[in-house]
Amino acid sequence: MKFLVFGLVCLGLALAEEPFHYDGYKVYQIVPRTEEEAYYLKALTEEPGFDFWAYPRALNATVTVMVPPDVQVGFENDLEAKNMHFEVLINDVESTIRDEDTRQRMSRSAARGSVSFTYYMRYNEIVSYLTTIADTYPSIARLIVIGHSYEGRAIVALRISRGTGSNRPEILVDAGIHAREWIAPPVALYLINQLVENTANAYLSQDVDWVIIPSLNPDGYEYTHTNTRLWRKTRTPNTLCYGVDPNRNFDYYWMVAGASSSQCSEIYAGPRAFSESETQALRDYLHANSQRIKLYLTFHSYGNYLLYPWGYTSALPANNEELYALGVRVNDAIRAVAGTTYSIGTSTNLLYAAAGGSDDYAKGAAGVELAYCIELPGGGNVGFNPPATSIWPIVQETWEGIKAYHDYIRDKYA
Repeated sequence: MKFLVFGLVCLGLALAEEPFHYDGYKVYQIVPRTEEEAYYLKALTEEPGFDFWAYPRALNATVTVMVPPDVQVGFENDLEAKNMHFEVLINDVESTIRDEDTRQRMSRSAARGSVSFTYYMRYNEIVSYLTTIADTYPSIARLIVIGHSYEGRAIVALRISRGTGSNRPEILVDAGIHAREWIAPPVALYLINQLVENTANAYLSQDVDWVIIPSLNPDGYEYTHTNTRLWRKTRTPNTLCYGVDPNRNFDYYWMVAGASSSQCSEIYAGPRAFSESETQALRDYLHANSQRIKLYLTFHSYGNYLLYPWGYTSALPANNEELYALGVRVNDAIRAVAGTTYSIGTSTNLLYAAAGGSDDYAKGAAGVELAYCIELPGGGNVGFNPPATSIWPIVQETWEGIKAYHDYIRDKYA
């Protein structure tokens, strides 16, 4: 069955600035039991309109997909005809977004230049906080602009260091490369808050430097606040649909697997590798500092995964044992807080193939031996829209995992 929802989901260029609502959109969970069922679901990943939150990856592994109202009857008929069991996880996506919007408005209380973990901050608030930190603690923190987005927003980072010397090991952290993954930037902001403003944590930047980018895709992030809550990509205009998936746009086995050449796909890899100014900015920073960067962390959501390369192949990296063992340490530290656990492994083998990702590029092209993509909690009936009340427990437990990363880097390189 061919699903014709191109105009709705691609938000054709003429309608691109109209606010988009998800009235009647449903989220389904399906568990493929046969190769035929898995093939059917994989084919749908190329259909405009089917937004996969958990991609088909293996038999008996849960697939989660958001479907617009126009094609739900046909989709359900197909599933029933193929005797595929499904469950409606979210009956109306718009109602969940509207509920969270209400909570957001009630929680917005942070003063200008401060940070809050009671609501999801806008990009200008994030920049204001980083600027205030740099101005208030000039001996510790320095504001860096690593590049600019397509729409001209500065992509800001904060360098944090209490030590001296030019050869100190560095941990590079980014978040928000996928615009709709709102829980990721607060983790980066909490890291900044704890490293700089909590003097009990001063030791964490004595021997190791940090560079933290709270939002690598600021155009997309702002668009999720003003227009389309579940927007994932950048905001670069193409001939048919806006945006490129920046985490398929890095030039390391680009387009080999788990990426699309369709402009309207959520995993559109772009017309060429590094077509996006956002990915160019991270690339340039990685290469300029590759001798110092010993650990790269990129925060995403959702799923509770500690992933490491490779995303383009099922082959294991040469230092697989080290990457896995460090992941176990981090998982143990997170679990000790409130029992949250993560699955650990390579992207392709544990989750799905995704060539052109930033972690693959950091390791394979920039030579950063330790690189992780961390999929934070979410899912269930909230998906990419965890309530603001989830921010505080998630950033606190993740902070403990980040400290475990630091300890390993300090002991190995400092």
